[in-house]
Amino acid sequence: MVLRAVVQRVSRARVVVEGEVVGQIGRGYVVLLGVSREDDEAAADYLAEKVAGLRVFEDEAGKMNLSIQEVGGAVLAVSQFTLYGDVRRGRRPGFDRAARPEQAEPLYQRFVARLREAGLHVETGRFQTHMEVELVNDGPVTILIDSEKTF
Repeated sequence: MVLRAVVQRVSRARVVVEGEVVGQIGRGYVVLLGVSREDDEAAADYLAEKVAGLRVFEDEAGKMNLSIQEVGGAVLAVSQFTLYGDVRRGRRPGFDRAARPEQAEPLYQRFVARLREAGLHVETGRFQTHMEVELVNDGPVTILIDSEKTF
């Protein structure tokens, strides 16, 4: 079980599909979520809890001490199977570890639902489409979280 999330603290972000803005946020996180063939609901729940509780916003002393809930931020969650691109052999990535869409989409949707249950405003990309993700990384702050170390 190795659900992966790249979490970027942003001042604003949006996802565009075929010229249409399908998700847009101000201050918050862009979360690129990769689902592997070994993942399950427990991994999605764990990762959502970690993202919701992550403290990477500055407090009045300038220390990363505040969570997204404490600053009133939002999340833009984007499914990203390429997080499982394996380039150990050759130069063209292989995606054997990435979950098939019929497995990945329900786990992505569960992750989004858990964030919403935590009280966060969540916008999304559009699953299994070509997306243009635009963001302004604030800091920059980029954190890689995976569920592998928990189970």
